[in-house]
Amino acid sequence: MAQELLCLLAAYYIRFVYLTSRWSVVRGDIPKRFWDKDKKFLLCFWHGRLLMMPHCWNRTKPIHMMISMHRDGRFLSDTVSRLGIKTIIGSTSKGGATALRAMVKTVKAGDYVGLTPDGPRGPRMRAQEGIVTIARLANVPIIPIGYASTNSKVLGSWDRFIAALPFGRGVFVWGEPIKVPNTNDKLMLEKTRQKVEDAINAVSNEADRLCGLDPIEPEAIQVEKILS
Repeated sequence: MAQELLCLLAAYYIRFVYLTSRWSVVRGDIPKRFWDKDKKFLLCFWHGRLLMMPHCWNRTKPIHMMISMHRDGRFLSDTVSRLGIKTIIGSTSKGGATALRAMVKTVKAGDYVGLTPDGPRGPRMRAQEGIVTIARLANVPIIPIGYASTNSKVLGSWDRFIAALPFGRGVFVWGEPIKVPNTNDKLMLEKTRQKVEDAINAVSNEADRLCGLDPIEPEAIQVEKILS
């Protein structure tokens, strides 16, 4: 009962922030072209920019988000369900293969799918290969999006979660579609994964810039030394 109340309050808070802020959309024609023709794509954004993403979406188009199975994930699932978003339970660490199959099946059944390719535990702003696999098997492009708000607080969590506050000026920034090649070539798929990562960072940085904010840096990756 307590969690249900918290989820309800969280959903109301997201709506309150959206309604009390001034929002603009950059390159909103990109998803509109797909929505108008009912063409599917894979929506992707960083875990730290999840809070306001329910309001980037066309409510007439059913979408499922992949949510992790840990406690925070269940809280998030219950919250976004109150905003019209369905969930697929799973993550890259637990239930990943099952969730991947479910997401591909969902797209082929005619619904949209979204995910945070650095979730549920990072590394921050580093795309994991699962997003490329899903897009390739479902035969849909990947479209990145980022958001920022002039009135927000960046939390000290692993993902540098952006908590948007009321009475700010916010922006959603869409990126161009990325087509995943239908191949098993690991090098080509890795290049595509890197392209997706760079694209999500680009729209996120653009959103920050438009709101006069310093960009959030991706988590540093340790490069392992190759032993000869």
